[in-house]
Amino acid sequence: MPSEQMLVHIIDDDEALRESLMFLLRTAQIEAEAFASAPAFLQSLPDARLSCVITDVRMPEMSGLDLLRRLRELKIEVPVIVITGHGDVPLAVEAMKFGAIDFLEKPFDDEVLLTSVRSALQRQQGEAKRHAERADIEGRIAALSNRERDVLGGLVAGRANKQIAYDLGISPRTVEIYRANLMDKMQAGSLSDLVRMALIVGILAQD
Repeated sequence: MPSEQMLVHIIDDDEALRESLMFLLRTAQIEAEAFASAPAFLQSLPDARLSCVITDVRMPEMSGLDLLRRLRELKIEVPVIVITGHGDVPLAVEAMKFGAIDFLEKPFDDEVLLTSVRSALQRQQGEAKRHAERADIEGRIAALSNRERDVLGGLVAGRANKQIAYDLGISPRTVEIYRANLMDKMQAGSLSDLVRMALIVGILAQD
């Protein structure tokens, strides 16, 4: 993932810790910005480059736990790493129930933090790629005619052309034409490609 696409948001009321984390991440070629409070961070949204959040669990104004709740309310999906002091582990565990992907106890090793951040960034990159792929496939499906969608439904359900023809009250030859057209519009090189696309957009449920 290119460094210009990475942006880690550090949220902590401890200025020394903010500066330390900023230095650590930038030394590791990871771009970062810091906020002294969760409300200050929320005021900066929306941010298209929101890649990862590191937040202290215990802060004035709004705790890390409250921040996670707010992000969930706003439907903002971003990996959150929670930093916790001694005695705050139960809070950190609670934070993971609200969507945090990791928690680190102070004092933590620099490499442990960097490993957690890199994992979060890779996860976010994968999510972005999946969202883009799903939107692309949905766009192709939207370009299909109603009859082509009917044939698509039959194909991903595993039905043969003759069965689809019978179900739709058309000839097998007509099904073949619709099938060729939809394979072209869907940019599917094979039936397995078509099934994979159907799984991605939820046309075909996985067991």
